[in-house]
Amino acid sequence: MSKGPGVEKMFDAIADRYDLMNRVMTFGQDRHWREFVVGRGGKIGHGWVLDLACGTGEIAAQFQRSNPEARVVGADFSRNMLARASADLSAADIRFQACDANQLPYRDGVFQAVSFGYLLRNVDDSLNVLREVFRVLSTGGRVICLDTTPPARNLLYPFIRIYLAVVIPLLGRLIARDQSAYAYLTGSTMDFHDAETLAGLFREAGFSEVSFKKFMFGTIAVHWGRK
Repeated sequence: MSKGPGVEKMFDAIADRYDLMNRVMTFGQDRHWREFVVGRGGKIGHGWVLDLACGTGEIAAQFQRSNPEARVVGADFSRNMLARASADLSAADIRFQACDANQLPYRDGVFQAVSFGYLLRNVDDSLNVLREVFRVLSTGGRVICLDTTPPARNLLYPFIRIYLAVVIPLLGRLIARDQSAYAYLTGSTMDFHDAETLAGLFREAGFSEVSFKKFMFGTIAVHWGRK
């Protein structure tokens, strides 16, 4: 059974409180991760940037601020997320549009950089999405991925597991009024590829210079590569 319809409904439901939840459950560190993502994208100049699974548009907005001459596209399949992004960033020069990451509606080699946050753990086939991203990137273009990653089983693991399994769903109920959505977040994090495996999928999709950096006690990873 495809994840798509359920994930779309979930993100539509939490769009209004999504940014606030991110602030709270990451202790404000999500802002630094977005800056890191955009920094890995390099200088875009007058090129095109795609922020896929853009949500409320915060990575797209960071790209636009850092590269004011670039043409930035924010794409998502959640209509409510796109509505929130368009309203909050109405003054920004960003094109928002609905699309499916499994079948991108763009020509080959269009974008100089493609970013995505919390996309791959929500799709059925990570490799297929990465191949689509590879297709729409220009030669030399960069891909940057921000996502959760299963924590290592070290001394901190029991505490991290409690935070993911108990605290985040509780915050979801209190702040976003949707405990089930954030319980899903915990499950999808624990079931997702570890960072090393995901780096291997980037290479299998055709990317070179693949690397990653972990944040927040090893529960967040940013991967990047080049076409």
